[in-house]
Amino acid sequence: MKRTIISAALILLTGGLAAQGSLAASQEPIQPIKAAKVTNPALVELGKKLYFDPRLSKSGFISCNSCHNLSMGGTDNIPTSIGDKWQQGPINSPTVLNSSLNLAQFWDGRAADLKEQAAGPIANPMEMAFTHILAVDVLRSIPQYRESFKAVYKTDEITLDEVTDAIAEFEKTLVTPNSRFDLWLKGDAEAITKTELEGYELFKSIGCVACHNGPALGGNSFQKMGLVEPYETSNPAEGVAGLTGKDADRFNFKVPTLRNVEMTYPYFHDGAANTLKEAVDIMGRLQLGKKFSDDENAKIVAFLKTLTGDQPNFKMPILPPSSDSTPRPMPFEKK
Repeated sequence: MKRTIISAALILLTGGLAAQGSLAASQEPIQPIKAAKVTNPALVELGKKLYFDPRLSKSGFISCNSCHNLSMGGTDNIPTSIGDKWQQGPINSPTVLNSSLNLAQFWDGRAADLKEQAAGPIANPMEMAFTHILAVDVLRSIPQYRESFKAVYKTDEITLDEVTDAIAEFEKTLVTPNSRFDLWLKGDAEAITKTELEGYELFKSIGCVACHNGPALGGNSFQKMGLVEPYETSNPAEGVAGLTGKDADRFNFKVPTLRNVEMTYPYFHDGAANTLKEAVDIMGRLQLGKKFSDDENAKIVAFLKTLTGDQPNFKMPILPPSSDSTPRPMPFEKK
């Protein structure tokens, strides 16, 4: 009888602690990343193939994965991406990981969602340098692709709409749950160290969470780069001002996610900060008017490194072979 009472008490205690942990997590400005739920595996598999297929570029060399490399945190780890004929891209490639949580796509938010974003690079002369018509023609010429599109979309026709929809549905699966910080949010007090927790408390108290909040720690607002001190850069990107033409929108950029941030260097829209230590120092001064001590900086960096979650883990797609009628790439075409 006594043992039964003790067991019941332990159950009530652990249940109460779990409830307290859930309550504490719900009160934090950051929420855990949820695992992706795939309801249409064939659609996702088709999108995966398209994501990795360089034949959607004029050169036959550049794919979505070239600039958003899933082995490198969904980025390319260089200041600005390399486009067609080794052109220097205009801006740092944001990570594709957890991008489905963004309120809009691209640094300036010019695409409303992942589907709209997927169409942009294909026809951008500085990126994949193709045309939408030619890209679709390539896919139509490949029997296995025609079969896959028909199986998924129940039509013999392949259009850009289906292509970008499939890519977007694959990208929606690229979430990174189960970071150590998420485990802490869910009640595992030992998931992060004392130093990392102190870094998180600093991150909150100094005001970083005003912009970096929610499940993605960013991606849900636009903010001016250089609130307290002006940001100096030779990069021509103007942020939202490039769309609106308004000087007030100059240097207004979508706040980047901090998920997996230790993997997504270099940082900022111009890729000017090579390390987290440097990025934390610059953001403290320019956005918050705060000069962090070396100890404070190290603690915040330690916290940021707890945000690395489970990376995409899947079998690489085997792309269907081109047919005799498939338009051939033109990597060395002279202008």
